[in-house]
Amino acid sequence: MEILIEREVKVADEVWIATALLHNEHPSQADFAVDEIVERARKERLTESLRPGVYLHAQMHCVANRPPNPGRYRMLYETRPGHRRLYCASDPFDPKRDGSKIVPLAADIPDRYRSLLQWHREWCKGRSQVSRRFNALLGLEGSGRDLWKDEHADEYIDRLREGWE
Repeated sequence: MEILIEREVKVADEVWIATALLHNEHPSQADFAVDEIVERARKERLTESLRPGVYLHAQMHCVANRPPNPGRYRMLYETRPGHRRLYCASDPFDPKRDGSKIVPLAADIPDRYRSLLQWHREWCKGRSQVSRRFNALLGLEGSGRDLWKDEHADEYIDRLREGWE
């Protein structure tokens, strides 16, 4: 078990690596529990001992669609309470996280994990078209609210039904 000595990996990068490895090891699984991500980071032993910040980063600091608290990375995406997957640039995110880090810099992670960066680009390409279509539908939310702004809903429906037999 090799431990990175030359430069300590940033906690956010460690969380990203652990999550990417889980996705690689379990390609049919859509997301992972925060505890699974933390355990995978522990197993990978990027540092001598698991830092307490790994849990906090997986829980909130790296999660794109949660309000920043205080970390504002966009490295993970909350799919449901307590579950995360890697974030892709096409995913919606909290606007206060705009412009923040999405993936580790290649120079900041050990050589043996750098192939994960290319893997992630390819993985996200497959997701972006589905995500774009879904986000387009979400963008329609509330678009019909002005249909009956000048009349009561019942009056609007009665007007639509005029001439029906």
